[in-house]
Parts: sequence; C-alpha cells; structure tokens
Amino acid sequence: MKTPLATIILLFLGILLACNRNTSVASGTAVKLYDAITSTKPGYDEQMANNLGSDQYGMKAYVMAFLKKGPNRSQDSITAAQIQKGHMENINRLAESGKLVLAGPFLDNGDVRGIYIFNVASVEEAQALTATDPAIQSGRLIMELHPWYGSASLPLIMPLHRRLEKK
Repeated sequence: MKTPLATIILLFLGILLACNRNTSVASGTAVKLYDAITSTKPGYDEQMANNLGSDQYGMKAYVMAFLKKGPNRSQDSITAAQIQKGHMENINRLAESGKLVLAGPFLDNGDVRGIYIFNVASVEEAQALTATDPAIQSGRLIMELHPWYGSASLPLIMPLHRRLEKK
C-alpha cells in the first residue's frame, strides 16, 4: 500500500518505536527527527494489530464527522466564546475517553468548519456523542456523519500529540 496513508502509518509506528527505545532526538532538528522515524522499518506486530482492532490490511471502521456551519450563528461574542469553550472541552473529553481519535478545524473559513474521526462501532453512536457538543446543541454547528475505513493506528495519534503540545 504505497499511499500517503501508508506513509503516515509508518511515521507513527516509527515514532512509537523510537520512543519505546528511548531514542532521543530532542536536541536535533526536524530533519534528524524525520530521519530517526523513517530509518526504522517496523514489521508486522500481531499484538499491536489485535489491540487496535486491525484487520489484515492494518485498517478498521470509524465514523467521520464533517462539522459544518449551523443555522444559528447569531449569538453575541460572549455567548459565542462560551459555546466555543464548551466545544473544546467536549472535544478533550471525547478524546480522553478514546471515542474521538482525530479532530481539527479547516483553515479556509468555509462552510465545512472541521472534522472528527470517532472510534465507535456505528453512526448512531457517533450521533449520540455529537449531541453532547454545546456547538451542536446551540445550532452553531451541524454534523454530517459517514462510516469510514482508515488506519487502525489512529488511536495512537492523541497520545503522540500530547507529547508535542505545550499548552
């Protein structure tokens, strides 16, 4: 599978292996980090595949959500800021629970505002999770949900991300 997704998967696995071996590139540059990750050629890890629910292709089912501008965006700036704060708290809560494995905004200020990828068994379960979001409850955002097939390694992104964020 020679695709950008395969490259991303190999990068994540390389980072994990480097972290597990206490390989330190903290004093190096981004190039050194890239070299440390890509020089590692991990083989199939049956235990990791089983733990992550991987199929024979290293993939599994998720639910992808497109967050779109909702019909009610007329709140005053203070209320909008409170809704956004609750939205971010909800994202963090879902990520900590392992139900949300990827989230992020689009940067073009279009109608589609961002994405979520839920680590759940059904669109209905994802629908119930999206209903907990204050931005959905207020109508500032709506969600469009789709079953999606992606790399089983996605649940590894948030623990890795936590190692990169300062705030």
